Formats: sequence, C-alpha cells, structure tokens
Amino acid sequence: MSGPIFLEPSGSEQDTLMLRLSDIQPPRRRPRWAADDSTLTIRLPWLGPDDEAVSRLAAELADRIGPAVHPYEVAAILEVEGLSASTIRERYGHPNLFSLAAALFELVPRTFPEPAPAADPWRPDTARCLLRGVLFALPGLAYLLTAPLWNAGEHAPALIVAGLVSWAWGQALGHRAHLRLATGRGEGGRTLLAGAPMGAVLATAAAAPLADGIPVLLTAAAQSLYLAAAGVLLVLARERLLLAALSPLVAGAVVLLWWEPGDLARAGLPALALLGTLAATARALRGPLATPAVSGAAPPPALSSLPYGLFGLAAGVLVLLEAREEPYAVIALTVSMGPAEWLLYRYRGLSVATLRATATPAEFLLRSAGVLGLCLLGYLLLLWPAARLIGVGPAALLSLGAVLWIALLLQAFGVAWPSAVVCLTAAGGAGVLTLLDLPPGPGDALALCCGAAALYLSACALWLLGRPAPHA
Repeated sequence: MSGPIFLEPSGSEQDTLMLRLSDIQPPRRRPRWAADDSTLTIRLPWLGPDDEAVSRLAAELADRIGPAVHPYEVAAILEVEGLSASTIRERYGHPNLFSLAAALFELVPRTFPEPAPAADPWRPDTARCLLRGVLFALPGLAYLLTAPLWNAGEHAPALIVAGLVSWAWGQALGHRAHLRLATGRGEGGRTLLAGAPMGAVLATAAAAPLADGIPVLLTAAAQSLYLAAAGVLLVLARERLLLAALSPLVAGAVVLLWWEPGDLARAGLPALALLGTLAATARALRGPLATPAVSGAAPPPALSSLPYGLFGLAAGVLVLLEAREEPYAVIALTVSMGPAEWLLYRYRGLSVATLRATATPAEFLLRSAGVLGLCLLGYLLLLWPAARLIGVGPAALLSLGAVLWIALLLQAFGVAWPSAVVCLTAAGGAGVLTLLDLPPGPGDALALCCGAAALYLSACALWLLGRPAPHA
C-alpha cells in the first residue's frame, strides 16, 4: 500500500469502452485527421457514488478510520474488510478502492485516541517492603533478650564499632553484588560468598581493641556474622527465609511479656537465630553458586562501590548520634526504612508517568519537583506520629529521615558521590559539635547539620533528576 509513485488511477479511461474494429480491406492511404477511424468509442453512463451507502460504511468503520493519517491507510482497512472491486463499484458507486478510501477519509473526522496506559515498571511490592522494614528492626530483640548478660557502658563501644564497619561494608558489598547480579546470578552469588565473610572478619577485627574480654569479642563476632549473612539474604531477595531464621527472637520477646526465661534461654535464643540465619544464607547461595559463570564478563572496578560504603558509614554515625539522645527514635527510623523503600519505588513510577504526560522540559521539571516533594512529605508524615508517640523532639528525627531518604533516592539513580560527601560532612559536623559540647547542643546540632544537608540534597536531586533523561 506504499510506494513512491501515485497509485490511484485517474482520467476518463475508467468510464470509456474502446473497441478496435478488425481490418477487412487492405490498408490504404488515409489523411492524418482520419488516422484512427478504426477505433469505435462508446461512452458508458456514470451514475456517481452512493452517498447513503458510503455514509453507513463510514459510521461502521469510524473508530478505525478516525486515527488514519492518509487515505492509503483507509484503503488498507477496506482491503482487510474484504471489499472487492465489483462491490465497491456496485454497492458504493465508486470506480475503485482508492476513490472510496479518499471519500471515507474526508467524511470521517480525525481522532487520535490516547494509547492504553502502560503498566507501571516500578510498581512496588508493598508486602515485601513492609517485611524488609520489620526485618531491619527484629535483630534489636537480641539486645533486649541479652540485656542482663552484658554491661552497656563497658561493652557497647566494641559492638558500636563493629556495627559501623559492618554497615559500611554491607552497603558497598550490596552495591557490588547487584552489579554482578546484572551480569549473571552466579557472579552475584560468588561476590557475596567472597565479600560477606571478609566483612565479618574486618568488623570483628575493628572491635577487638575495644573488647573487654573474650565474651565481648565473641558477641561482636556474632553480631558481625549476622549482619553479613542477613545482607546476603536481603540482596538475594530471600526475606522470608530471614524472617523464619529470626523467629526464635520473636518467641523470646513474647515470652518476656509474661515470665523470666532465664540466662540460658536469653543467650540461647539469639545464638539459635544466628545459626538459623547462617543456615538460611548457605541454602540461598546454593542456587547461584551452581550457576555457570558468564564467559568474558569483567568485574566492575572496586572504587565504584566506595561511595556506597562511605554513605553507609556516614548514615551509621548519624543514627548513632540520634540514638545517643533518643534511643527509641532509632527504632522508629529503622522500621520506617520499609515504607521509605516503597516510596522510592513510587517516586520512580510517578516520574515515568510524569515523563509520559509532559511535553516540555520546563513542565517536566515543575512536575518532577512536585513528585519529589510529595514522596518526601509522605515519608516525613510517617515519622511524625512515631516521634510524637515516643515523646521525642521531631526536628532531629525528621531532618535525619529526610537526609537518608533523599540520599537513598540519589543512590537509586547511580548518583552516589554527592550523597556520600554530604552525609559524611553532616556526620562530621554533628559529631564534632556533640563530642566537644559546642553550641547549639547535641540534639540541635544534629537537627541543624541534617537540615542543611537535606536542603542541599533536595536541590541536588531536583537538579539531577528534574531532567527527562534519567527516567527514560
């Protein structure tokens, strides 16, 4: 139906019947004006198109003719409908297919319906996000169970240092493992198998100088082993296995509501949860490790994961400073990481929808700012009632939550260095003001530093993500 030349017949040859008479006599010389007297021309009567029949056909095919941009598209539709040349002449009074198509194209007004809405490629799994938030907080039950067995003032520094190192290493390892999973499941599994034990060893070694005895060092090692194994399960999306492994902690916490379980149960249940987590990790890695390696796949440079590790360290310091003033605020912040992840997915989905609905970069920038503000406000509204419930000042908690959420948003788009540098600066500034007891005081210092960092990261996110390219 397409071609570089005009295919529609024209002229009067379609309504003229020409008969060539046979030569009965030998040819003889004729004048030029009588050169074609052997041709007899008969003019056939022309009745014209049947407007009523054409109108009925236009009404029947209006939904398919309306979006057409050329009569040739209408001709293709008529061919699909099976209209023959004789039907077109006898029923609709048009000499050919193209004539009828042109008449229908002129008769039906142009309509260009919107395409069917596409599925959201970033639709979040609500149950999974909520479960991950719960899993982030459940390990805290181990400290609740073992609280009578250790001295927080003497033993906490070793556990804090081990936790900071594990947090930083886990963030960097998680990023590198996801990069390797994009190459192949086997590559991701082998990266986790090599990196997770190394992180546990480094965290335990960092806690050793501060450990007051072998029991404290063993506790730090157990904490480091759990964080390494849990990170593997979360990267491999095996949240339900991790939940099952932590069930002894849940059972022990429920028992504490009614009676004292004793020192053996207090120490045994966390140990059982650790063994269950390690067993679940070994089971989860069995499949990826059995996958053949992808040939010719070069590993990404190690420095590409460095900003993610630095962000993990900075986030750990900021949370530690908040816990120093308001311990229960950390519980609310930890549980809120599940809804925070859900809102990250919603931001990406809403940004894609905004990209489809806008026509100019300025309009997209304006709507993108609205999407960013809406998602950030939604996350802060989740933290506000938690702060009121536990009776803490909302300023530090909300500013810290804003910093963490925007930094995670930038990391989701591969913009890691700005969030790492800004969070390290905020953590360093708040730490110095807190340790030296300088004005405006520990709590206000954290709120001030996190508030400034949140404003800067918001402007950075709007500048980098307010363009269509990152969302295409």
